[in-house]
Amino acid sequence: MKNTLTLSLFFLFTLAAGSAVATEEPKFTSNLKEGAFEVRSYPALVAAQVSVTGTQDEASRAGFKLLAGYIFGGNTQRQSIAMTAPVVQSQPGSQTIAMTAPVIQTAIPGGAEGWTVRFIMPSKFTLDTLPTPNNAKVQLLELPPARYAVVTFSGLANEDDVAKRTAELNTFIDKNALRASGAPELARYNPPWTLWFMRRNEVHIPLAP
Repeated sequence: MKNTLTLSLFFLFTLAAGSAVATEEPKFTSNLKEGAFEVRSYPALVAAQVSVTGTQDEASRAGFKLLAGYIFGGNTQRQSIAMTAPVVQSQPGSQTIAMTAPVIQTAIPGGAEGWTVRFIMPSKFTLDTLPTPNNAKVQLLELPPARYAVVTFSGLANEDDVAKRTAELNTFIDKNALRASGAPELARYNPPWTLWFMRRNEVHIPLAP
């Protein structure tokens, strides 16, 4: 997709030897569901984000690395926080924050291949209780409640796939007399080593109230 497309990248992790670990995802209310299509309402969420440049894939890797550094100990606190997922080995004495979905990647308006990549923080945290990032590139913020039209699909979610699903989702929006209020987002729910036919992806489009 071009820079006009907003993308969300959602990463879930599994343990080695086939045992799965549940990863916290934001709770939502389903307002309408028709097959692969759905309208969801999300509450206010707390997130960490960075701004990076490069292609979609380059920005995804760069942003993920910066944010992973924060949640895996790159912060000012010196106390342990119980992990929900994934199970990781953190640096001794540092605070580790549980990974959750989504990881959100957004095209920066007017920027050349510029993106904002965002991790949603575990629900038990607020802006006041999150530790301060050691890296100044990592910003903490609160996202307001939002409503989205969503389509779910499998596969690699390449640019052609996303364009096709976005068109289908826009048709669903028009059919149900809804009104888009922002650019599309791509949600990926699996780690990159997952076989293509086992992957779960979504395109999200924010809706007007």
